Amino acid sequence: MRQMKIETPKGHELVAEDILRRIREGEWPPGQRLPSVVELAEAYGVGRSTVREAASALKAMGWLDVRHGGGTFVKEELPNEAKSGTERLFQGAASLIELLEVRRTLEIGAASLAAERRTPEDVAKLRKLIETMESCLERNDTSEGERADADFHMAIAEASGNSLFVQLMESLSDRFAGSIRQTRELWFYREKATASRLLDEHRRIFEAIERRDMQRATELVSEHLSKVEQVLREALSNKMS
Repeated sequence: MRQMKIETPKGHELVAEDILRRIREGEWPPGQRLPSVVELAEAYGVGRSTVREAASALKAMGWLDVRHGGGTFVKEELPNEAKSGTERLFQGAASLIELLEVRRTLEIGAASLAAERRTPEDVAKLRKLIETMESCLERNDTSEGERADADFHMAIAEASGNSLFVQLMESLSDRFAGSIRQTRELWFYREKATASRLLDEHRRIFEAIERRDMQRATELVSEHLSKVEQVLREALSNKMS
């Protein structure tokens, strides 16, 4: 591969654009395994995290298949060029906002009760999920990270000690999991937060619940969901413009 030095705050976008160009031009055909993260980072003159961000964006857009422990491959079936990956990411933003309004009502109340009523077992479960999310971040395992994210929110409902909260969350579990997956993709793609910042928000929510700080727990959940809602509303606005 030729050397390409990239020095820009949005270097991962340029890396993603060049990888996409190579795929479109047939240099890396469907099913082709890409060079390793180390090789790509060296070739582009960027850090490994920049390459991972580029790969995550292209994965979200449907161009790459990132296999944990198995490398990164060009998708066997490429996206329809008539509908860009970005536009497909933004589909359903309106319904996601409606779902987020339900999440806000449920999760703020659940976080408050969880901080008041959590048991040592609840704390241990939440801590384990945070550790899982940390491990997923280190391994760049987005699929497992999404599951841990969804499980974390469900564990807060369980820690509330209110069975109705749990039943409501379980009844919407599939849609909640889908909303988490799509908002994470939108969030990372639009640079509203890095994966490490998202993890830090979850960690601070956990710590507030562990300290039994009801006010701080509700504030943090509210702030977290407000950021998610901002990303979705901007996505919807761009889609409709």
